[in-house]
Amino acid sequence: MGNSILYSYRDLWMVAALVCVAVVLGIYPADRTVWCVEMVWAVGLWAILLLTRRKFRFSTPAYLCFFVWTVLQLVGAHYTFEHVPMEWLMKPLGLVRNPYDRIAHFAVGWFAFPLAELFFRKGWAKSAGFAAFFAVMSTVAMAGIWELVEWWYAVVDGGEAGAAFLGSQGDVWDAQKDILCDTLGAICSSGLYLCRERKSAK
Repeated sequence: MGNSILYSYRDLWMVAALVCVAVVLGIYPADRTVWCVEMVWAVGLWAILLLTRRKFRFSTPAYLCFFVWTVLQLVGAHYTFEHVPMEWLMKPLGLVRNPYDRIAHFAVGWFAFPLAELFFRKGWAKSAGFAAFFAVMSTVAMAGIWELVEWWYAVVDGGEAGAAFLGSQGDVWDAQKDILCDTLGAICSSGLYLCRERKSAK
């Protein structure tokens, strides 16, 4: 019971921190339309997590995966992903393209951790290994769907907001590289999930 209450307080602190960050970054964003569109996904995710909390509560590490992605999403919403200040990283590495979008996609891949946890604890996968595998596959599928959403919105908007939301920065292979980053993040996070399960099983 003690750990359950401790996790509950930690999770609530995450939500409180996100609300503060969202309010601050909601002040004078670079493009209000882009900010609204990007915020829909962040707010929607945590609304689902809070509404389903009594039926299924993730572990604190799982919530932390959601937390990190949400912070990156809020920052990207404020500046637009292609204009987030990244000179401190681009100059030392000799990068021409702003890498923030790739970093955010890698963070999306960390959703595989909570997904694996969900599949295994719900009994939808017979073992932690299968849960991790299905979590990676689900994350890759979501990554592909997301790229279709970005493409659809860019076509419908047809303006600067649509282009900013798409964030390809002139890279014709942007969608494929984004999905690769999602996949790599999913593999890493599912690996950590398996390590945690093996330790807890001992």
